[in-house]
Amino acid sequence: MFNAAIMRILLTGASGYIGKRLLPILIENGHEVICCVRDLKRFNAPSSLQSSIQTIQLDLLDEETLKNIPEDIDGAYYLVHSMSASSDYQALEQRSAENFRRAINKTKVQHVVYLSGIVNESTLSKHLTSRKNVEAELSKGNYQLTTLRAGIIVGSGSASFEIMRDLVEKLPIMITPRWLNTRCQPIGISDVLQILAKSVLNPALYNKDYDIGGPDILSYKQMLLAFAKVRKLKRYIFTIPVMTPKLSSYWLYFVTSTSYKLAVALVNSMKIEVVCRNDDINTILDIKPITYKEALKRAFSKIVRNEVISSWKDAFVSSDSNFNISEFIQIPSFGCYKDVQEKAYADKKRCIHKIWSIGGETGWYSGNFLWKIRGYMDKMAGGVGLRRGRTSEDSLNTGDALDFWRVLYANKEEGRLLLYAEMKLPGDAWLEFKVVDNKLLQTATFRPLGLYGRLYWYAVLPFHGFIFRGLINKLTK
Repeated sequence: MFNAAIMRILLTGASGYIGKRLLPILIENGHEVICCVRDLKRFNAPSSLQSSIQTIQLDLLDEETLKNIPEDIDGAYYLVHSMSASSDYQALEQRSAENFRRAINKTKVQHVVYLSGIVNESTLSKHLTSRKNVEAELSKGNYQLTTLRAGIIVGSGSASFEIMRDLVEKLPIMITPRWLNTRCQPIGISDVLQILAKSVLNPALYNKDYDIGGPDILSYKQMLLAFAKVRKLKRYIFTIPVMTPKLSSYWLYFVTSTSYKLAVALVNSMKIEVVCRNDDINTILDIKPITYKEALKRAFSKIVRNEVISSWKDAFVSSDSNFNISEFIQIPSFGCYKDVQEKAYADKKRCIHKIWSIGGETGWYSGNFLWKIRGYMDKMAGGVGLRRGRTSEDSLNTGDALDFWRVLYANKEEGRLLLYAEMKLPGDAWLEFKVVDNKLLQTATFRPLGLYGRLYWYAVLPFHGFIFRGLINKLTK
């Protein structure tokens, strides 16, 4: 087989939705993988994979970190994008591609595989135009390039899947924008991973681009109705012509778990048909893509078994944030307000299990209606709200999203969980749970920003006693 020999593969976006799922497949195929992540604290590779990987810190916008790329690599995956990280993401993506090309040219790399979007229309959205520009930039390198262009990717935890899930499961009747009649060609995540894994260092694909998609060509409306059918739900969808792109973006933002910037990018892209030119790559790689219905069934099977490996919500684009966890893991004390609760627990193992199951479908044990009101207020202010939930029912890792919090530190054996608030606040907030001397120490810390921050703390102070005291009582019971 063309790539049967052990190869050293550079994997950018190793902590992302696609990268996390591709990593074990590459290792299973016998490759050594260099995992590129912007924040080492956010990368949690399973211990079973550790002997086959090397992890390096890499920020494509910081040329100094690109010196960390080893020279002796054979292939590379370009799986990064900046969509929703900034309103000027086109310039950021262009710079990232230029920096990557210059850095990778200094190595022994033979082949780069880039996962992009289908760009067959003459008029493209800002998002798809940016993807096309990145492809053009990467093609200037002194290596072989293969571009794989995908439309809607369907899988547990994917942005497309979770947005459709929000719409279908929450709205029996939908009054929708007319772009729901736009056609697209969805593809299951399992097929995307197969194609990616079989493409690297495959000479038959060198210096070519391919559209990848499943066997079904559907409108977004048909996709939602098929989703409802799989879930055994009766749904009615009506499209109207008067909803502007801006109104459509607000509609998507308020109804689903997506961020507003991502909603804008998605709406602009959804007005453009994304259908494959042909299915040549399936013949070359001997792949028979699964149907849209089968992709949905597999996704829900993973969810039921609590086997969701990665979720788009765990990426910082789900919160419009882009920070290094190391900058916030040390909780400040000067100029901060604190709510400290301490109580002996009845059973340590049960207490820790409750802490690690907090949020999402489980809720916050006490005063859930107040948490929901705060989430709704956050959504109205342009924040993430509570709709992100959590990826796993009882597992938490550094970097995971947890409702409107971000996990900064999670050590179950130590019995310590540290969360950072990503809700809209006039300051910074942390929530820490720590098992110490047969007791649970629960600390809420708020660092106010100016006078408004201090007024905010005193405005919500009356609710703290009820919320935080009730929470620790439930956790230790």
